[in-house]
Amino acid sequence: MQSNIAIQMKNISKTFGVIKANEDVNLTVLNGEVHALLGENGAGKSTLMNMLSGIYSPDSGSIFIQGQRVRFNSPKDSIALGIGMVHQHFKLVDVLTAKENMILGQKGSFFTKGKELSTNVKEISDQYGLDINPDKKVYEMSVGEKQTLEIIKVLYRGATVLIMDEPTAVLTPQEIKKLFNIIRNMKEQGCAVVIITHKLNEVMEISDRITVLRKGKSIATVETDKVDISNLIEMMVGKKVDLAIEKKIIENKKPLMEVDGIHVINSDKKVALENISFTLSGGELLGVAGVAGSGQKELCETIAGLTHADKGRIFFEGDNIIGRTPRDIIRLGIRMGFIPEDRLGMGLVGAMDIVHNIILKDYQNQPGIFLKRAECAKKATKIVEKLDIQTPSIHSPVKKLSGGNIQKVLLGREIDSDPKVLITAYPVRGLDIGASYKIYDLLNEQKANGVGVLFIGEDLDVLIDLCDRIMVLCHGKITGIVDPSKVTKEEIGLLMTGGSIGQEADA
Repeated sequence: MQSNIAIQMKNISKTFGVIKANEDVNLTVLNGEVHALLGENGAGKSTLMNMLSGIYSPDSGSIFIQGQRVRFNSPKDSIALGIGMVHQHFKLVDVLTAKENMILGQKGSFFTKGKELSTNVKEISDQYGLDINPDKKVYEMSVGEKQTLEIIKVLYRGATVLIMDEPTAVLTPQEIKKLFNIIRNMKEQGCAVVIITHKLNEVMEISDRITVLRKGKSIATVETDKVDISNLIEMMVGKKVDLAIEKKIIENKKPLMEVDGIHVINSDKKVALENISFTLSGGELLGVAGVAGSGQKELCETIAGLTHADKGRIFFEGDNIIGRTPRDIIRLGIRMGFIPEDRLGMGLVGAMDIVHNIILKDYQNQPGIFLKRAECAKKATKIVEKLDIQTPSIHSPVKKLSGGNIQKVLLGREIDSDPKVLITAYPVRGLDIGASYKIYDLLNEQKANGVGVLFIGEDLDVLIDLCDRIMVLCHGKITGIVDPSKVTKEEIGLLMTGGSIGQEADA
């Protein structure tokens, strides 16, 4: 067994200030296995892998690679020992070709002949079942192709251990299937593959063993075929969690908002949205699916008055709100909750405390020139308690909270504003499992109260379970508006890449 161990991390600890990111963590990964690393946000998964890839150094503990004790001073040391990491956000230069990205930063790579390099790419591709055009520019590639290039890049540099951080986060079901075939081929070639992910169904499908972290500590390492999803969640969270998403059907829904022929040109003079038309009713949860950059951000911002529409109209309770500022929209009495993708950049002021962030949208409606501090504090306390926001005080600066708690502050504020339409962009990104399901319950509660909810999501399983209809975007166009009870994930994936399935719900 000892000779088959690719990675062994013993009693690894890492502290940042007063935060213990890892405490006496143990991890053993074998050659020729797919090992999943699970844990809630903040459990220490990324910190542990950053130490394995040479980005951080552990404060204490030992790392062994193929039986030899090692100490990394930089990522270069880790790469030299055959460890390659594919990050969630790809590190590629868009204007260069696949093969140029592969040799970027390599010593002596400038003198590598293009023909020789293309041959090397083909050999690696054939060995691991990869498919990439060496001469294709990165900006011409799909998300799946970019990920394949990242994998080839680390294999070209001699990696026998591959670490993948949230590898399926932005892939369609079809691309996920291809990726899993690649991972299985690598496993057969004797590579060790470590996957950091939160998608438990995929963990059960692709991994051989699973290590669970909780609050910086390693809880257990288990064989995948000997556990089920409920066991894993209990290990991650420390208690049983009910994972049922209840979809309530609201009868006699009335249209609240009609989007008619919206056309948006972005700052790069490219079409971001093209002829977008749909309706959103009160008591409806309308999901939006699409690969990253398909127009989701522009759609949210156009409806909220933050982005200018070059053509089209948006009717909200009979009023055309195109051309009005967000403040104008609020003053018209149109309550539109907006949870943007960039929380601190657009939604909250990091230096302000929770109290002042919660009243940001309402201060101009307060009578007189002075805020009623006691009422504001009472409102903040209510939201903190309802959403279980972990904070030392309601007067703590928002920027000092964790990402998940920042999202809860924002969502709590928008729901408290009693909106008629609630626009949510990735509202559970960064939240743990328990908090995510709390958010789904809150969205269902809003729907039951007659609110129209626009839910931009990335987990197709959740979109199917939660939403009444799903609108699919591809390159700024609507490729379908479907009934989730009548489609598969694969069919939604086809629409996400511009295909069609011949079945649509009424727009």
